[in-house]
Amino acid sequence: MSSSEPLVLGIESSCDETGVGIVRGHDLLANEVASSVEEHVRFGGVVPEVASRAHLQAIVPALRRACEKADVDLSEVDAIAVTAGPGLMGALVVGVAAAKALAVALDKPLYGLNHLVGHVAVDLLDHGPLPQPCAALLVSGGHTSLLAVNDITGDIVELGATIDDAAGEAYDKVARLLGLPYPGGPVIDRAAAEGDPTAIAFPRGLTASKDLVRHRFDYSFSGLKTAVSRWVETRRRDGLEVPVADVAASFQEAVCDVLTAKAVDACTHLGTTDILLGGGVAANSRLRTLLQERTAAAGITLRRPRPGLCTDNGAMIAVLGVEVVTAGLRPSSLDFGANSGLPVGTVLV
Repeated sequence: MSSSEPLVLGIESSCDETGVGIVRGHDLLANEVASSVEEHVRFGGVVPEVASRAHLQAIVPALRRACEKADVDLSEVDAIAVTAGPGLMGALVVGVAAAKALAVALDKPLYGLNHLVGHVAVDLLDHGPLPQPCAALLVSGGHTSLLAVNDITGDIVELGATIDDAAGEAYDKVARLLGLPYPGGPVIDRAAAEGDPTAIAFPRGLTASKDLVRHRFDYSFSGLKTAVSRWVETRRRDGLEVPVADVAASFQEAVCDVLTAKAVDACTHLGTTDILLGGGVAANSRLRTLLQERTAAAGITLRRPRPGLCTDNGAMIAVLGVEVVTAGLRPSSLDFGANSGLPVGTVLV
């Protein structure tokens, strides 16, 4: 670590986690996250207004904890970075407002950054610079995307994305069908460990020959969710017990099969031997294992951040901030607004 490397404070508030991270270069000094997930459990999903209020309450305490952990005074930071989008509009606004206030009060440059690109950049903290080009598979509650990353500060192309439910959404909905608690991802992952992934032949969305012509790198999980619902409803109508572990394992296998097959195909298409797995669902045990198996068989190197850095956090925004500062990119204007639909190709607003 060199003191000449940028010291960046990152703020993330795109959904239900309030994250504040402090990074110098690629050295993680602090990563404080306050989650409001427990406040959403009774609703079975994230309620935007509840999330926004939780951010308001958590942002200052998280900022204080991060500075204490890093042993850094706010006056010492070189720049402020914040998630400008995509995400929930009300939630994004809280982080953006806090970052603008800090930038003005401290007279520091401000960088409004892309949340999804942050999920790619966070791996720099574990494994150093990304090979260029590389592919990236981002899988989270709100997004499922395949990217070609040519330059993390400004040349990212979306090869494909979900055309309906994101993988994380499908996990939550199937968990609800099975009477399992929210959030569904970790619960289904645990239940699947006790089940047979070949017990039920659930469909693999957008993998038929006709679909691959138009949607080679796109994902669809709505049909899978409907298939699980119909299977469970039929069992219950016939008075039969629903084998929760087998349903969970078979559903998870269908999701991970499609995610990993298309990811490996994307590497072949790009001619790259490197792929990064990021996003909250990247912590899923079956996805990590199956992608490792398939990339190894294809001679592809798989990069995966530690599970604690896969979910939304401020460190990923801070390290992306380091990259844009180092690249000499111009700071954002103070009048930029949050953008809930910010395209992944826009790294800096």
